[in-house]
Amino acid sequence: MKMWQEKYEAMPREELKQLQSERLCAQVKRMYESVKLFRKRMDETGLKPSDIKGVEDLHKLPFSYKQDLRDYYPYGLFAVPMKDIKRVHASSGTTGKQIVVGYTDNDLGMWADCFARMLAAIGCDENDFVHVGYGLGLFTGGFGAHDGAVRLGATAIPISAGNTQRQIQTMIDFGSTVLCCTPSYAMYLGEAIEEMGLKDQLKLKVGIFGAEPWTEEMRAQIEEKLNLKAYDIYGLSEIMGPGVSFECEYQCGMHVNEDHFIPEIIDPDTGEVLPEGEWGELVFTTITKEGFPLIRYRTRDICSLTYEKCKCGRTFVRMRKPQGRTDDMLIIRGVNVFPSQIEEVLLKVGETVTPNYQIVVDRENNTDTFLVNVEMSEELFSDGSIKKIAAVEKSISDKLRSTLGIGPKVCLVNPKSIERSEGKAKRVIDKRKLK
Repeated sequence: MKMWQEKYEAMPREELKQLQSERLCAQVKRMYESVKLFRKRMDETGLKPSDIKGVEDLHKLPFSYKQDLRDYYPYGLFAVPMKDIKRVHASSGTTGKQIVVGYTDNDLGMWADCFARMLAAIGCDENDFVHVGYGLGLFTGGFGAHDGAVRLGATAIPISAGNTQRQIQTMIDFGSTVLCCTPSYAMYLGEAIEEMGLKDQLKLKVGIFGAEPWTEEMRAQIEEKLNLKAYDIYGLSEIMGPGVSFECEYQCGMHVNEDHFIPEIIDPDTGEVLPEGEWGELVFTTITKEGFPLIRYRTRDICSLTYEKCKCGRTFVRMRKPQGRTDDMLIIRGVNVFPSQIEEVLLKVGETVTPNYQIVVDRENNTDTFLVNVEMSEELFSDGSIKKIAAVEKSISDKLRSTLGIGPKVCLVNPKSIERSEGKAKRVIDKRKLK
């Protein structure tokens, strides 16, 4: 049996808990001996590795934070000698200092297994052509998808990000059946393909989209534009990369690869572990990673978990699509605003606007200003009068006020005037941080 097909996916919960406990205890002991910061925090709490008997003791362990990676940049949190690190990846941080992670040979194999599971779960096999449109560089997305496709036995097409015309031509000429990229870039590809009249030449059957938040309405639009079934995937560099969790064919939450990662949901303010079904901050513990393990890493993503067995037969816990991030949340005039809430409203407006938008927050006379620029559709641009455009702007502003509890100024802008991204879309400009 291949590793990515192993028995863990359908293991009874009690057996899985025993496996996790064994791996957690071993990981805590190893990290205490090899990671200075972890040992320091354990000592500060008075805990010893022998105090951790299983997953029921996980809540006793100290949290890890993104700032830790910046403070110990670049290799200070690695748990093995650098000679055992076979690849490094990095993602940029808000301070300008990169978040650096490392992988041993075993880590890279585990990562490939996890992504291969995702591909198999949505019906892919060795006959597929996996078009990897994530960047093949320090960002984890490209190599994660590529290695997973190879592990499955499929044909990987490592085209990387950028050059949209070449992306489309390659999809057609090479017969790509699986598309991997960010959801915003998938929308952009769909728009370009639609304009070029090439939709009927595509052989795509499924798309795996992650690295940024997206809504169910956006899923429906991507599926229509690219004539495929769109699946969500979750990952972050600090924990592994894409493939930490994945949707199966039933699309009722993302299965967490629990034989490698233990998830928790906590109250972001108190750190208290919340019960099943409650929404809070997602926390991960890596129990098999060697090069760069983390205990109780606070992701800042807001979601919930369900342990109910899925119709697909997998017993792995499912996480619901994150509804935003605690560090992406905007506080405007005392109101909490998530960009995903705005996107959800816009995608329900109809054909007068596109889902391309940008939020601009500023401060004038000690008061926050809140502007949402939204691209109007080609039809509205061609036929819409000033009066009609103003009516659409007011309608969107009213809908946003109803959803958010605060009414932004909405400005409809010309089609394709908001810059497109071949990676993660830049949705927010907060000028308050620049002052």
